[in-house]
Amino acid sequence: MFIFICLCLLTMVGVFGVDEAQSVSVMEGDSVTLNTDVTEMQRDDLIMWTFGHILIAKINGKDKKKEFYDERFRNRLKLDQIGSLTFTNTRTTDSGFYKVTSSRTEMPLNTFNLTVYAYLPVPVISRDCSLPSSETSSNQSCLLVCSVLNVSDVTLSWYKGNSLLSNISVSDLSISFSLPLEVEYQDNNTYSCVLKNSISNQTKHLDISMLCHTCSDCVYCCGPTEAVIRLAFSALVGVATVAVLVYDIRSRSLQWQKSPSNAD
Repeated sequence: MFIFICLCLLTMVGVFGVDEAQSVSVMEGDSVTLNTDVTEMQRDDLIMWTFGHILIAKINGKDKKKEFYDERFRNRLKLDQIGSLTFTNTRTTDSGFYKVTSSRTEMPLNTFNLTVYAYLPVPVISRDCSLPSSETSSNQSCLLVCSVLNVSDVTLSWYKGNSLLSNISVSDLSISFSLPLEVEYQDNNTYSCVLKNSISNQTKHLDISMLCHTCSDCVYCCGPTEAVIRLAFSALVGVATVAVLVYDIRSRSLQWQKSPSNAD
């Protein structure tokens, strides 16, 4: 019985001793304040803020002296008279766990999980010409791709009107992130590609008439990578042609100068 009571007490201590972090989200560049929930600071109090296990700021209740330590937050942190911490010009690297403690209590005053989101780019919709029309499900359809670069903690979705067609999510930083969509050439429905995180979104609307052409019709209708390759190849061919012409002209000129009739 004694052992059972001890186990129960240990379980209760484990449950009530766990810090429940408050989730706070903000866009990069904005300001945010993490509150201590203290109404008045006592003279014998010392309030300290840590980022992970690193001390970043503290304020002394006796003289209200404020000190800041970590160089990554240089000139971007402020403490008010009761120890609440304000970030200005937030950065994505500010994301993480923050804890505020008081010398007068054993338990933390507050714990926060701060997430700073970068501004989302507008998705890019392009034609995927990597497959011949004979390999698609229909000769009357074209394959489109919605793409974004350098994003994390986002979801990329295709919508037909207000109806979700497909989506894909990524948590870690992704250099290239894309989602395909096959549409009919004569489709008159409204399609849009939406990139979003928990607090913001960016939308790109699809213009089928602009993108869905036969690939031989124009360079623009194909994906940006293929378009760049085609342009680079064309430029290379042009440079090579000019080089050959210049060489031929110089050769003819030298032959003319060395001919017997011109030697006299």
